Amino acid sequence: QVLLVESGGGLVQAGGSLRLSCSASGRTFSGWTMGWFRQAPGKDREFVARIEWSGSDPMVRDSVKGRFTIGRDGAKNTVYLQMNSLKPEDTASYYCAASRDRTIVAGKYAYRGQGTQVTVSS
Repeated sequence: QVLLVESGGGLVQAGGSLRLSCSASGRTFSGWTMGWFRQAPGKDREFVARIEWSGSDPMVRDSVKGRFTIGRDGAKNTVYLQMNSLKPEDTASYYCAASRDRTIVAGKYAYRGQGTQVTVSS
């Protein structure tokens, strides 16, 4: 059974930092793309970042460039999302997902976790 389990969400003041982690298990993800998505109440789900399982080719959306970093901890089989200089508009439920394609399209991700809530107060 494939499991993606997120952790690290919480409540933080604007300007603060959080580090989200996604623990992946149940199959080998070599050659897969790991992504982070978010969805705020009343808004569409949006792509945040993706990286290859090898740790190569990281990519983040324009609105978080310079603030968010995606990476992979090979020893722990996890993917992380380091979020700095957080803004109230970053408030959302964040989830990780896995795709066979190098893509930012949510519908092409075969597996996803339950999500973790990030709330940024002003």
